[in-house]
Amino acid sequence: MRDLPLNALRAFAAVYAHGGIRAAARELGVAHSSIHRHLAELNAWMGVPLFAETAGRRGLGLTAQGETLGKAALAGLGDIAAAVDVLREAKSARAVTLSTTPSFAARWLLPRLPSFEQRHPGIEVSVVVNQKLDDLDAGGIDLAVRMGAGPWPGTRCEPLMDDALYPVASPALLAHARRPPDLSGARLLHDRDPQASWETWRRLHGPAALDVRRGPRFASSDLLLRAAQQGQGVALARHRLAADDVAAGTLLRPFGDTRIDLGMSYWLVQSPRQGTRAATAALIDWLKREAAAQAGAAARPVAARTRSRRA
Repeated sequence: MRDLPLNALRAFAAVYAHGGIRAAARELGVAHSSIHRHLAELNAWMGVPLFAETAGRRGLGLTAQGETLGKAALAGLGDIAAAVDVLREAKSARAVTLSTTPSFAARWLLPRLPSFEQRHPGIEVSVVVNQKLDDLDAGGIDLAVRMGAGPWPGTRCEPLMDDALYPVASPALLAHARRPPDLSGARLLHDRDPQASWETWRRLHGPAALDVRRGPRFASSDLLLRAAQQGQGVALARHRLAADDVAAGTLLRPFGDTRIDLGMSYWLVQSPRQGTRAATAALIDWLKREAAAQAGAAARPVAARTRSRRA
């Protein structure tokens, strides 16, 4: 690759494709003399004759070796051009690809994404959902948002927001309860998220006799919350994913403000081998503001209830 006369090969491919030097010069936007110079350079570098004494059927006199090289150069440069076109279409300077988990994408990110598009109309955000933190370089990922006990080795991690756990249930389910539900008799809904286990709740808040083995299990927090909204049971929910539904009244917290604080639970993750482009930096700044705004909105209703009780 280091020794290939790439400019000369490009000129030769254009001559081969158009059947003459004049047409090739027009295609490449260069002078005829430049094409002549490249062809002479290539002919000398190859060490075999590329041009015949008389013109062939293409209007250009090529030897068998010249025909072989012309076909190969044209095909190779064509493949490169096609690959470049695909990549440039998929990834403009104003495009950002964000990877996250399905539940975070559905419950937190997508409902808020229109506000980012309004603030930054020139930036296009593509969302890739994946449970695992795969190779960000190989996947063309600019930024990932992940839940868990970060930071992770081999990545650039920055904390985004904390989280908490609390039980939630549908208004219809609670309407049929004679009193705030006793978890001992409730149908428990389980998330496969190891941080959101009912055993953790039982140890901290009881009841001690709670049978955490019973109840259906769901592969994602999104499915868990959908099941709770449908009245299928009581779910132990992540605050950041359930807060919008609690605020809208489609899910209720039967145990008031009782919760389990999880500490820092969401992280902004980038490849250490990539720089942060301006479009990615804008998305990171917006994510931080949205996380802070949700935290502030969650605190206000608590203060309002406290003032109401005192009144």
